[in-house]
Amino acid sequence: MTSSSPYDPPERPGLRRMRRRRRRAVLLLAMLVAAAGGAVGITRLSEPPRPARMPLAAEPTLMPDADTGPAAPPTAYPTAGPGTFAVAGGRSPVRGDAGPLRRYRVEVEQGAGPDVNAFAATVDTVLGDPRSWIASGRLRVQRVPEAAAADFTVYLATPVTSERMCAEGGLHTERYTSCRLPGRVVLNLARWMTAVPDYGAPLDVYRTYVINHEVGHEFGELHQACPRPGAPAPVMQQQTYGLDGCVPNAWPYLDGVRYEGEPTDGV
Repeated sequence: MTSSSPYDPPERPGLRRMRRRRRRAVLLLAMLVAAAGGAVGITRLSEPPRPARMPLAAEPTLMPDADTGPAAPPTAYPTAGPGTFAVAGGRSPVRGDAGPLRRYRVEVEQGAGPDVNAFAATVDTVLGDPRSWIASGRLRVQRVPEAAAADFTVYLATPVTSERMCAEGGLHTERYTSCRLPGRVVLNLARWMTAVPDYGAPLDVYRTYVINHEVGHEFGELHQACPRPGAPAPVMQQQTYGLDGCVPNAWPYLDGVRYEGEPTDGV
């Protein structure tokens, strides 16, 4: 057998340095693992719970200010549309006591915003009012859904579409005013939604005026002038362009009497 030395030979310096490096590497790796585990644990503990999603029905809604009363009518509207129209269904009662029956149809450009049946109801109410054209005793009116049965159609169209429709008859509205062509009463959506600046009367008054004015053209009426400052404007006055000292008026008959001004050159 081999004999052993009473002591181990001394390690070479290079071998000792190698072993120290290995121990440092192992220790560093252990510290990194521990730190990573601790960090993950801290993240999980500190992460707040996700808030529950609020259901749509529980979200707050904007309400009109109690001091200002009901919300104002909407003024946002599209300036252009597809040029296709929705037709109001059903038919109205015959309004008026005597005279030939003038049937009309009501259409609203698709995507314009106003509901076609609500718009038709407004037209029906205006044309069926005893202050409107039926007060003459020379005509009656009724709304119908069929194009073949209608003598004329009342359209509500975006500014671009209404300008194009009016231009077919040589009328240029600059996308601002309404117009009438034979068998077509074209109401500009912009005026329907906002009336005109400084009109001096509620929006409903202007809407009544523009229906009676343009339908009045369909019934053969021409433009008229303001009789005198402070007097009611004749319904056939071009009130959209200004009142010339008159005050707003939406009806052709006042107190059962036809109210008129002097004819002007315009139609």
